[in-house]
Amino acid sequence: MKAEPLAFQLFRSAQRSALHLETRDLYEPEDPDWNEWKAGNHFDPAERWQTFHDLVRDTTGRGVEVRRARVVSEPISEYVQFEYDVTEPHNIAAGEQVRWLPRQQTTGLLVTPNDFWIFDEQIVLWNFCDGDGTWVGEERTDDPDLAKLCVAAFDAVWDRAIPHEEYHPS
Repeated sequence: MKAEPLAFQLFRSAQRSALHLETRDLYEPEDPDWNEWKAGNHFDPAERWQTFHDLVRDTTGRGVEVRRARVVSEPISEYVQFEYDVTEPHNIAAGEQVRWLPRQQTTGLLVTPNDFWIFDEQIVLWNFCDGDGTWVGEERTDDPDLAKLCVAAFDAVWDRAIPHEEYHPS
């Protein structure tokens, strides 16, 4: 039996918050779902990614706040257009709050070079990709100083970012 991903375990144990900062314009270039979408099959993401959808819905149902901030280049990449198109039926429908921050508006912010999840403002789960966006792994840290820095970075981006329903990508 395949072990449950660490992020899923952390979602299940979260009591207050799960915050995600994304800073790349491309993830998983060989992902079959992404390639299918590029080919014109705009599938139902809530159905396709039911496991994650249910996990987020269950997490928010327990009163845990789930927020995702995406820093994006403009004009947006084809991949970010894909993310934008699936955000409403997938992330928002599951209970996430999602905001977008054009990269040009990040000047003056101290943002980590790696994406991360932070759970309950204490546990950081770093997400690592190689240069083309291919997933290469993750690393958990419980270091309180790093957690504090990540919360501050996330909050700074979140405060400037545009709610999904108001963001119209260029």
